[in-house]
Amino acid sequence: MAIPEMTPQRYQEQLDEKKLRMNELFSSYGVPELEVYESPIKNYRMRAEFRVWHEGEELYYIMFNQETREKYRVDQFPAASKLINDLMPRIIELAKGNDSLRKKLFQVDFLSTLSDEVLVSLLYHRQLDELWTTEAKKLKQTLEAEGFNVNIIGRARKMKIVLDRDYVVEKLCVNGDSYIYQQVENSFTQPNGEVAQKMLEWAVDCTSESNGDLLELYCGNGNFSLALAQNFDRVLATELAKPSVDSAQYNIAANKIENVQIIRMSAEEFTEAMEGKREFRRLKQQNIDLKSYNCNTIFVDPPRAGMDVDTCKMVQGYERILYISCNPETLKDNLDILKETHDIKRFALFDQFPYTHHMEAGVLLEKEVKKTSREARFLF
Repeated sequence: MAIPEMTPQRYQEQLDEKKLRMNELFSSYGVPELEVYESPIKNYRMRAEFRVWHEGEELYYIMFNQETREKYRVDQFPAASKLINDLMPRIIELAKGNDSLRKKLFQVDFLSTLSDEVLVSLLYHRQLDELWTTEAKKLKQTLEAEGFNVNIIGRARKMKIVLDRDYVVEKLCVNGDSYIYQQVENSFTQPNGEVAQKMLEWAVDCTSESNGDLLELYCGNGNFSLALAQNFDRVLATELAKPSVDSAQYNIAANKIENVQIIRMSAEEFTEAMEGKREFRRLKQQNIDLKSYNCNTIFVDPPRAGMDVDTCKMVQGYERILYISCNPETLKDNLDILKETHDIKRFALFDQFPYTHHMEAGVLLEKEVKKTSREARFLF
């Protein structure tokens, strides 16, 4: 993880630069006015990872300059949540004077929530023993006595020791409603909690007048699925990563949502299933009949590589497409295909990563209405 050049006084300037870049990038696509969703100017990152440097009796966090690879000492990290910043010095202070916790510790990872829960992973270049576990439990007790709602994980080569649990439970507010999300260590979660809430509200608003069912690809832990379920009869969602699927099932139960079904399969596999190219035993095992769904809307939130051509072609079959992208360049490539059949109705910029070049985009597309020959004549 690199240190962003974070200057809160420049926040609006850097956001204006992103707005300009986004508009220029998609100027030829006939996009509507850009909807912009700002980030807090500091303490916006819910997770952070730091290398640990040993120098004599000293122990401190470091990060690296991506260009020069030079290391920087980091005592505080303003981009990270206040909870992470409060905890950073205490972890170092308590580990520094404890041989078992300190020995060959090389990295500390933090995963925090807006609901004031935090998971700390301590990574080692040695195997961990019972003494480490005993001392780690004391560390947890000390931090809890200081008011931290914290869980501790110890990691070494082919080894993982969990004190209590390896996840946090986030609570996101969407239009006044609270949603519970299990977020597991080393699984994907939205890094900027405040902007994540705005993304959910935007997606809910985009689909507020929908009918029928929703198909969602790349659903992760059900982040969007749960909030969008209110606008549809049923939601059928796909995800390949097993930890994310398990979290999605946890979240469905925790939020008592009964109209969401998760399938563990990739977008490419689902395309093959929809086109009848392959039969999948897992669909039969879950009693899922794809033909029973009346999906007019599809929601996609693909990885940085975007969607492959076959998946784009499959997605074109739906009346409405809601697309969240973490990479505008691959979004452009996909829109070259989707624009053949759909018009862009809404266009959004979510500033998930302030003070960096990264931009998160949201696009709502609807199928073009083909003019009849009689309608066409009246246009002239």
